[in-house]
Amino acid sequence: MLETKLKDVAEPSFSRHETFHPRFGWLHKAYSALTDPSIGADVFLRDNATVTLGVGKNMVNAIRFWSYAFKLTVEYPKDTTSRANIASPTWEARWLLAEDGADPYLEDTASLWLLHWWLLAKPCYTPTWWVAFHAQATSRFTLGELSETTLRHVRLAGWEPPAEASVAKDADCLTKMYARRRDPNAGSPGSFEDLLDSPFRELGLLEATGFGRNSAAHRWHFTSSARTSLPPHLVTYACLDYAGRSEGLQQGGSIALARLANEPGGPGRAFRLREPEIVQSLADIASTYPQLKLVEGIGQRSLTFASDPKELAWDVLDDYYGNIRTRNGLPKREEWYAEQPLGMLREMRRRGRTDLLDQLTLDRLAGASV
Repeated sequence: MLETKLKDVAEPSFSRHETFHPRFGWLHKAYSALTDPSIGADVFLRDNATVTLGVGKNMVNAIRFWSYAFKLTVEYPKDTTSRANIASPTWEARWLLAEDGADPYLEDTASLWLLHWWLLAKPCYTPTWWVAFHAQATSRFTLGELSETTLRHVRLAGWEPPAEASVAKDADCLTKMYARRRDPNAGSPGSFEDLLDSPFRELGLLEATGFGRNSAAHRWHFTSSARTSLPPHLVTYACLDYAGRSEGLQQGGSIALARLANEPGGPGRAFRLREPEIVQSLADIASTYPQLKLVEGIGQRSLTFASDPKELAWDVLDDYYGNIRTRNGLPKREEWYAEQPLGMLREMRRRGRTDLLDQLTLDRLAGASV
């Protein structure tokens, strides 16, 4: 039920973005600093962080937050006596953002779709975003309505209520992240700068439909136009990833297409796709992957998979980017985490981050030196 869904998938985190939506180049800048031997895990805590990252102090905090929210970093205590958290990159960040990674400068719009999926996936650190895409009754809303809906779900989750102003800042930040400030014609002055300000506007997920007397009264709606920039590989990856996060589907099986299209948390709502569009993408990929099949049941169509859907999801995703995992120098997931600080691994285990590493391997690596 929606009443308990937010608690199950998200953590109570509001307005940590300092009112800044993610800008072009921020995520690669953070990854580069965190993996630079001369800088490292405490980059966001350093007095010279503004110089290192080339942004203002509040933007340093925003870069730190968005890297974390997109599941590209894990934050953990600096030491046993410190309350300050440092950060280390996840294997996903290495795969995507390293100079020899899949798309370090996010030049392919598919990478923005992927980050959008990771942002909303469990554990979600942007609950207002999750509510906007997955828990609203309609696709049209005002900032005031989104704030009110989010606060209602926060109460139903049993969380301590955040300040209403914090949720309002989240709602405003979401629209600035996804909706263009204007609707310029292709090639017109300002269109390129608009996408530089927030590359996620290129996804075309959100549009303004009317402007009220103040920003809280502006009306917005999620679009339902064809997702021409969303490749079938990404849709299939999200479907399999969602199946892999579902109870009882970790070792293979099937998932109803209606769930993928309509269930809160699923790719249909996240990407604003209808079931026929999901079917078309899955059919395109299933034709080259014998482990995948679309089957017709009595009154229901399903996606079946013959192996672990999480592993199969990564096979499909990596194939789209030219099989990054087979390149020399790219560590396997377990190898990457085995080289990370023990504090990071312990924090992953404490938070149950099986989205990053399977439980047995996480227990072994995190407990090896305990």
